[in-house]
Amino acid sequence: MSGSVKRAGRGEREAAPALKAVPAEVMAEWWVPFADHLALERRCSVYTVRNYRQALEDFYRWAKAEDVWDTGMDALEVREVRDFVIEAQHRFDRRTLHNHMSGLRAWAKFWLQRGRLKRNPFVGVPLPKLEKRLPKFLTEEQMKRLLLGPQRLIENESIRPEIAWRDRLAMELLYGGGLRVSEVVALNYGAVEFANGVARVVGKGRKERLCPLGEVALSVLKKVRQDFAKLKGLDDPVLANPDGSRMTVRAVQLMLKRYLVLAELPHDMTPHKLRHSYATHLLNAGADLRLVQELLGHVLLTTTQVYTHVSVARLQEIYAKAHPRA
Repeated sequence: MSGSVKRAGRGEREAAPALKAVPAEVMAEWWVPFADHLALERRCSVYTVRNYRQALEDFYRWAKAEDVWDTGMDALEVREVRDFVIEAQHRFDRRTLHNHMSGLRAWAKFWLQRGRLKRNPFVGVPLPKLEKRLPKFLTEEQMKRLLLGPQRLIENESIRPEIAWRDRLAMELLYGGGLRVSEVVALNYGAVEFANGVARVVGKGRKERLCPLGEVALSVLKKVRQDFAKLKGLDDPVLANPDGSRMTVRAVQLMLKRYLVLAELPHDMTPHKLRHSYATHLLNAGADLRLVQELLGHVLLTTTQVYTHVSVARLQEIYAKAHPRA
């Protein structure tokens, strides 16, 4: 397809000319009702809505270029969808392609249920097999080094104490509470039960869960609120900038990169990988899988089970190094 986006980096290939915008009338007719359904009825995250939109826009451009769109979705054959998948592999990696196809299946199902389509052409289409990737995580010793970073900067007088303590709080909540980065930046003081040491967190699908924060994270949170916070009301953010405004997801990501460099740890670690570390360390210590599922806010147990593979891999590594018959 001419004019494809081929961005360097995760999920996409090399850079290419900018794409033409999908006509506004097409988006109004085929996307907007579905987007409202995702946001208001399914309560999907803004990231899911964004990804599904990108999936539809990409498919529309391909279908338009191949003279498929104007014949109508009900005329779309399995062979043509396969051609789309084959062509899309030149633009996206396998995981991104799987995510896009998931979005297109959900989009077609939406219009099928409303009588606009007679069938879902994206169901049953073979996709390239995904490679099995275990989640990356930091060891307990590495986590200690990472969390010592803000104190080191205070001692070197290279950072203001209020910033250092705020940064440590962000990392303690990600690791000590197992929160997603979006959940951390959205957390307000009113959602924290200081007496019980738990936070009421609104996760994916707008589902609320209780997250124990741990003694260390809770003590850091109390110090930040008492000594440094400019705004301490129930609706004020736990993670705030010096002016009191809410810290953004991007700001947390960049902050973590700086402390990874300081601790001489892998630079590809992200806030979400601190959540991976949280889950892995719990299971390594003998925590029940169902409990970890509840703490993480996973709907399916299979989502949590990937961490058992990490734990088993770690046990095998220890066995291979330590046992004389390994």
